[in-house]
Parts: sequence; structure tokens; C-alpha cells
Amino acid sequence: MLLSTERPLHEVHDLAVLDLDGVVYIGPDAVPGAAEGLSAARDAGMRLAYVTNNASRTPQGVADHLADLGFEAQAEDVVTSSQAAARLLHEQLPPGSTVFALGGEGLHAALDAVDLRSTTDPAEPVVAVVQGYGPKVRWRSVIDAAILVKKGLVWVATNADMTFPTANGPGPGNGALVDLVARFAQRQPQVAGKPQTALFEETRDRIGGRAPVVVGDRIDTDIAGAVRMGWPGMLVMTGVTGMRELVEVPADTRPAYIATGLGALTAPHAAPQPDGAAWVCDGWRGEVTDGRITVTGSGDDDAWWRVVACAAWAHLDTTGTPVDIGGVRPPR
Repeated sequence: MLLSTERPLHEVHDLAVLDLDGVVYIGPDAVPGAAEGLSAARDAGMRLAYVTNNASRTPQGVADHLADLGFEAQAEDVVTSSQAAARLLHEQLPPGSTVFALGGEGLHAALDAVDLRSTTDPAEPVVAVVQGYGPKVRWRSVIDAAILVKKGLVWVATNADMTFPTANGPGPGNGALVDLVARFAQRQPQVAGKPQTALFEETRDRIGGRAPVVVGDRIDTDIAGAVRMGWPGMLVMTGVTGMRELVEVPADTRPAYIATGLGALTAPHAAPQPDGAAWVCDGWRGEVTDGRITVTGSGDDDAWWRVVACAAWAHLDTTGTPVDIGGVRPPR
């Protein structure tokens, strides 16, 4: 169900591919303990890559934000979906090609870095369209991009996320506008961001590492992308994935590790083991009876979540039905 290692994860994996929102920070604040956990992992020799589907900011802008929150991060530690999108275009277009760029500062900077010329003027000799989130994108520019896409130009989307975190709650993300253009043009874009592989490949090539682990809070982007790359994923229970989402994860998109925070990067990972109809780990015992899961015992918080996951997944794989989690509460 889950991978198990008696050695700390930083000794097994030399690169942590870190999602940002929900893993490193939540809104304007750092996740409690995240800075300390990452500092310990870095001191132990683990490489850290801050990887984001957000295409609006430059790597330097992201690094500055992380530094303000207490993280040790340089621009070269950050990889964005804009850079991955620019990589896809660079592989398909001659140097110096003009690309219609729908997005923020980070997108234009990424195109410039690979010798592609960005423009917002559809009258120029445009050969491709790249579409990313930008808080100041005008509706006129969306229309211009959609018309160019319908003409059959190369079309790359930085990501297809349907939501974007705001101070007032989730708002429409880049995927919402990508979907609009796709329906108008009756075609689909190449997607650079998670869960597609381009962003992970860009991270590997920029940061290095022979044995990466993807760390994220979302099953549909972080963990699904890790599975697609053939890399293990560590799901941290600090963001959007809760107990309901966890127990319903299908077998083809499950994480290899589960933790309650980034301190797990420098700790061993004990995976639950079957004990009759139950699953046990570090003092916890999880069992499903008549479709309802119960957890008894005491111990490490991470082990509690792992027991819940394994017991629930075993039931799901056997019956095809998610467990009833009513009455089950995390230890903290």
C-alpha cells in the first residue's frame, strides 16, 4: 500500500520536489513547522526544488516571497509552469519566434530566457500561443488568443488548474479560461504544469537529483504527476486533501508516503502492515467492519494517517466502495 523505509527519507531520496500552496505556505502564512522541516532536510544534504503551477510570478519573485516567510530559497531553487511551457515551445519553434503570451510577468520572462519573443499584439507574425494565469490579463487579450488558437497555431497552456487560491477563497484558475478557449477553438492545448510531465522534467534538468520524491497536498496534480513520472509521491495532510479525499484515492494515483508535515523528510517512514483484517503501525490499529473504519491505540500522528489510508484502500480495492469515516477523528 505504502512504501516503507527504516532510513530517513533524505537518505533514500536526494531531491524533494515541493509544491508550494498547502505544503510550504497557506495564503500569506508559512505552514507551521515547514521552514524548520525544510532547513533540516537541506542541512542533511537533500536538494529542495520549489515547484509551482502558478505561472504569473518569476522565480525570483517566488524566492523573495519564500524568504519573507523564513525559508532559505534562491531563484535557482524555484521552477514554474511558465518555464516548463517555454521549454515545450522552445522544442517546437525556431529561435526568435514570436509567441502570443497570455499571462503575467513570469510567462514573458520565461519566454525571453529561451530566445522566444513574447508579444500581446495579435497583428505581429505570431506562430504560437501560450496561455497562463495573470491577474491583469484583459478580456480583449483572451479573445485575441482564442482567435489565434482557432487558426491552428501551436498552443501551450502553463496549467489546467480550474481553481486558484485567493484571500476570499478559491477563484477561477487558468484552467477555466483554457477550457473556454478550447471550447471556442474546438481543440485542446499541450499542458506544461502538473500533473503533466513537462514541469517535472524541467525540475529534474534544472535542479538535478537521481532519486526524487514529489511532495504535495493534492492528489490530482502533485501525486498524479508523480505517478505519471514514475517517481514516489509524499502526500502531506496540510492542504486540500482531507480524510474523505484520502480514503477515496484509486489505486493508480496513490502516494508512496503520507505525513502530517515536512519534518517527515528527515525521518524514517514506517508503513502499516496487515494483521488479519486490520492494519497496524506504531501503536495504531485500523480496521473496517461493516463498511465503517475504526482506529484504536495511540502513537505517532503520521502513523495514524497511514493506518487509515491502508485500511480504507484495502476495503476500496476489495469492495469498490469507500469506507464510512463517520466518527473517526485525527489525533490532532
